[in-house]
Amino acid sequence: MIAATCFWFGMQYWAMLVGYSLEGRARFDLLDLPWRVTAPALAVLFPVASLGLWLAVPWGAVLWTMAAIIQILMYVVWPEIFGENHLVPLLNVLVASLYVVFRLALWLEGRRKEEKVRIDSP
Repeated sequence: MIAATCFWFGMQYWAMLVGYSLEGRARFDLLDLPWRVTAPALAVLFPVASLGLWLAVPWGAVLWTMAAIIQILMYVVWPEIFGENHLVPLLNVLVASLYVVFRLALWLEGRRKEEKVRIDSP
């Protein structure tokens, strides 16, 4: 689910940069400098993070965390530059919470399996 969300975010940024969405008003050549820096970075980070999360490799979570932090900074710390958008930081926090819950559940399940396998108990 989280990998699909990352892929969706990445495709949104690509659609914006090539002029497919927002009626072409957010093409790369029409963006201000802050958007020219962040939008391409996020357009690359999100799909690559999606692949990493799908393959369950550690760098996927690291790249997703970097992209989420960039988005949160954009809309919470610098809303005068990037505009106000309360939904994107909220979605990032929700997805991060979901990811932590899943990782904790997997860790607890692995721990429970280790206890069942032990035969050296008295």
